[in-house]
Amino acid sequence: MREHRKYDWLEEESPRDGRVPNGSPDRYRLIKLLALLAILAVGVQVGRIVESRRADVRDPNAVPRLVAERGELDDDEAEAIALFREAAPSVVYVTTMSHRVSPLNMNATEIPNGTGSGFVWDANGFLVTNYHVIESAARGDDSVRVTLEDGSTHDASIVGVAEHHDLAVLHIDVEDRELRPLPIGSSDELEVGQHVYAIGNPFGLDQTLTTGVVSGLGREIRSQTGRKIRSVIQTDAAINPGNSGGPLLDSSGRLIGINTAILSPSGAYSGVGFAVPVQMINKVVPQLVKHGRVIRPVIGIQVATDAIARRVGIAAGVLIVNVEPGSAAEKAGFEPTQYLRSGKIRLGDIIVAIEDKQIGTNDDLFEILDQYKVGDEVTIVVERGDIRLPLRVSLQDEGDLRD
Repeated sequence: MREHRKYDWLEEESPRDGRVPNGSPDRYRLIKLLALLAILAVGVQVGRIVESRRADVRDPNAVPRLVAERGELDDDEAEAIALFREAAPSVVYVTTMSHRVSPLNMNATEIPNGTGSGFVWDANGFLVTNYHVIESAARGDDSVRVTLEDGSTHDASIVGVAEHHDLAVLHIDVEDRELRPLPIGSSDELEVGQHVYAIGNPFGLDQTLTTGVVSGLGREIRSQTGRKIRSVIQTDAAINPGNSGGPLLDSSGRLIGINTAILSPSGAYSGVGFAVPVQMINKVVPQLVKHGRVIRPVIGIQVATDAIARRVGIAAGVLIVNVEPGSAAEKAGFEPTQYLRSGKIRLGDIIVAIEDKQIGTNDDLFEILDQYKVGDEVTIVVERGDIRLPLRVSLQDEGDLRD
């Protein structure tokens, strides 16, 4: 039999069924109770000590401090404040609205689907934003709603879009109020290091001003259609989701670009933002206002992607896949790619130059054609087999091919 020591019970575990072993007093529970009381007592004492120390440093005569005089604003501060006050009324908040029908009561509701920014183009109610901001509405899935600087909300109609340039024009009926368009600047005069100002609605925070400098010029980004947008302005002014479509201004408050994209692994501001230059805006927007579309000069062909062209052995140039019937290209004698009865493919003409400008990729072709107008006559050089042929063609309106 085990010999019991005086404090042997301290080594025993508490019985799980609550019974006391061998009929001894419930000393285990007593110990826990005493320990808990001791902890509480220590806590109360510590609280009294802390409270007494706080009381020692309190001042019953404390009053609010006097406000120090600010002094004059820095020139940069005064400039930014004046610029924002002048330009903010021209910036709008753009929201695309999805229409949903409740399966319970069949009531129709509108739900915000996406947000962005825009700005007043003229006093007649025309507004400019990015195409990707209202893309869902342009497809017919959503509607567009615009909030002005005074907080008033208006349903907007889509006048026209330029997908390749990521631009869109909206219109609102505001006969009862005066709209203030932004003055137009020049992106050709910009220099790296110039101060710039971005106004928009990042994360739904309307009328937000961020500042920075022109970080680079002549950048390239891709539009929603995959086409290159050239001569883009790079800035370190904070551009976040919701800033798209808002204006980029110079220190005179003139429009020099439309904030369009950021370079960021996370999708948030990383110090590298891009704006489509005002020169492109001022060329495209009047066409959208007047015609509802961009008047683009074309020759009436369908071309292979650069990847396919390289796959079939074309090192440089644009491969013609199809020639539209009745098009300027057909009249000029361009030859398409043909599928022969033998199962082989005879490659079509390969465009290698327009006038004296070399064509290496699809982007080169589109960029050079955009420099001309509908009706211009140009000489396009093609490779057909082992020979080079100059073909004279009159550029036609892209819209004529759709009619």
